[in-house]
Amino acid sequence: MNESLERLKEEVAGRLSRSVSEAEVEQLRVEYLGRKGTVTGLLRGLKDVAPEERPQRGEELNRLRAFIEERIAGCLESLKAEKRSKALTEERVDITLPGSRRERGRVHPLTMVVDEIVDVFSAMGFEIARGPDIEDDYHNFEALNMPKDHPARDMQDTFFVAAERLLRTHTSPVQIHVMESRKPPLQIIVPGAVYRHDDDATHSPMFHQVEGFMVDRGIAFTDLKGVLTHVLRQIFSADARVRFRPSFFPFTEPSAEVDIGCVICDGKGALRDSHACRVCKGTGWLEILGSGMIDPEVFRFVGYDAEKFSGFAFGMGVERIAMLKYGVEDIRLFFQNDLRFLRQFPSF
Repeated sequence: MNESLERLKEEVAGRLSRSVSEAEVEQLRVEYLGRKGTVTGLLRGLKDVAPEERPQRGEELNRLRAFIEERIAGCLESLKAEKRSKALTEERVDITLPGSRRERGRVHPLTMVVDEIVDVFSAMGFEIARGPDIEDDYHNFEALNMPKDHPARDMQDTFFVAAERLLRTHTSPVQIHVMESRKPPLQIIVPGAVYRHDDDATHSPMFHQVEGFMVDRGIAFTDLKGVLTHVLRQIFSADARVRFRPSFFPFTEPSAEVDIGCVICDGKGALRDSHACRVCKGTGWLEILGSGMIDPEVFRFVGYDAEKFSGFAFGMGVERIAMLKYGVEDIRLFFQNDLRFLRQFPSF
């Protein structure tokens, strides 16, 4: 074999020795033995060799091709054997080990509380309505009897995203949307996320509310008391104490805060060691939601006749109820996605 073919042979052997994958070997085969490969080109060029030299030259090229094919086959077999050995070593399964169970997912505690609240109201004939998280100023404030200079707007700690556009500060705007598009009678609840610029152990920039309202002829404050008392006793306990205190909200008149007997000290205001209950601050009561009779001014915005129709509305914080039901002291735990915290709640 002449010197040029010998160098080609050494070149192929060297490159094969450095190949670390089957793809590299295949690329090398195409480069030398493919239709446009180096050795294929030399074989095709035999027609230009002198007739007397052609047999010897052809024999040398055939030996070279056989050498390359043999080395490629050996290299491929070696790489495959190495791959099998690695798989047997690294992917081996010890069938004597106990099986590992895939952990079942859990319903988030806030979702559980929302579902429970919705179930109670649904059993009483309330419909569920939803609305956009990004609201306009009119539906979030003005139509709820809070004009632009109303001091109650300062209590909302609003996130504005553009002129006249904001992240809703409560679920009450959905009340306006529904009443604009439908006529009484109405029994609606609105679960959903709301947003305020507040963040500490008992407040979160994003939290959840369940808004509810009922509108019809002859709705009175006694209806409000009956519905909310029933709901709270379904959520907490059948003998839970409930009281209503006068309060103020721009969109209800009269308005009331609703308290329940403290679930920590059982409404006694003190613990077994005679120390004042830290949760209710010794009062024996916990504020749980706000409520009231829908202000006639709100009816005016939606085109209802306040002489014919009346109604009540309320709003409860889901996180507040969840903290009381499960004894959680920091609202931020609900949003940290710490599996150690979430695993404490029942799975379904």
